[in-house]
Order: sequence, then structure tokens, then C-alpha cells
Amino acid sequence: MPRYFLRGAYARFGKRMVDIAFVLLLLPIAIPVVAFSVIALLATGASPFYVQPRIGRRGKVFQILKLRTMHPDADARLKHILEADSALCAEWTENQKLRNDPRITWVGRYLRRTSIDELPQLLNVLRGDMSLLGPRPMMPEQVALYGPTLPVYMALRPGISGLWQVTERNDANFAQRARIDADYAATLGFANDLRLVWKTIRVVLRSTGF
Repeated sequence: MPRYFLRGAYARFGKRMVDIAFVLLLLPIAIPVVAFSVIALLATGASPFYVQPRIGRRGKVFQILKLRTMHPDADARLKHILEADSALCAEWTENQKLRNDPRITWVGRYLRRTSIDELPQLLNVLRGDMSLLGPRPMMPEQVALYGPTLPVYMALRPGISGLWQVTERNDANFAQRARIDADYAATLGFANDLRLVWKTIRVVLRSTGF
């Protein structure tokens, strides 16, 4: 597989330094929010954290950390849902997600709308598995869906937020996301990342996640 090389000091070194600085600034706010969410999840009888393998920079598999938003048997439920409903199966095949996913709990819907479920990934950023901004981390079984833009994805740390999250958000299918990720890599720079941070804040405040 051909490699994609990032150019510029910011892409190679500065972006990582900015990630660490921003995470340290965000932790005093994020920790109480996550703690309150954990209490709410425990009150519903749910295990509060969810860990799942994702593909990171240079193809490294890492464990992404999220607040649990689905029922514990979500993977088994998905299999039955897709087998029973051809329309949902088609939606999943195109988008790799469901707009009205029956596996999501009532607490989970609030956490997703506000993107609070993503906050534990700040630890992934500190560990170097992820960046604050970049391609959305994909699951191992989704690698083939990335097509010719896969080398671009492999060159970057996946992000908690990114270009497709603040443009198409929930309306982009997987192929479109891959092209948007390639556009992000082609225009990667400090000024563009600052604009993405501002757009991310606006998107989160609108509570449009699902």
C-alpha cells in the first residue's frame, strides 16, 4: 500500500504539541462532566464505559474509550436488526450507522446529542492514539470501505472531531467521509485546525449528534 507523507512542521510535530496543551486545558471541565455522566449511567444499571478496537495512525489498532450509549448486547442486537429489516441493513451498509438506532439507551441518546460520550477519548489523545482533530477512527472491518484514500487515513491520528463532523455531520455516507478526510489532510494547518475547533464548538452546542 503506498504511503502518504504529511508536509510541514505543524503536521509532523506542532499538531501533537497543540493536542497535549488543549487536553490539559480541557481536563478540569471534562472530568466533572464525565463523572456526572458515569453516575447517571450507573443509576440505570449500565456499565459506564465502552471500549472498542479502532484503526489508528500507520494502521495500529488501539482501544477507543467512550461512555456507553448502547445496551450491553448491542453487537448481537445489530446482527438481528440488520437481518430483520432490509431498509436498516441498506442504511448501515451505506453509512455505517443508523439514524434511529434502537440499541441506544435513553441516557445514551442525550450523551450522543451533546457529544459528551466522546469526552473519555481525551485520554486516547494524551496516550498518542488520537488527535483532537482528524479522521473519525474506524473499526477494523471498515478498512476496505476507505478505498484509495486509505493511505491518507493511515498518515494521520484519528480525531475526536474533524472536518466531516463539522460539515456533513450525520448526513455523509462512508465514502463521502473518506473524501472529506482526504481534503482535511490536504489542507492541514494550524489556522485551519483553529477554525475546526470553533466549528466543533458550534456543532456541539446545536446537539445534533445521534
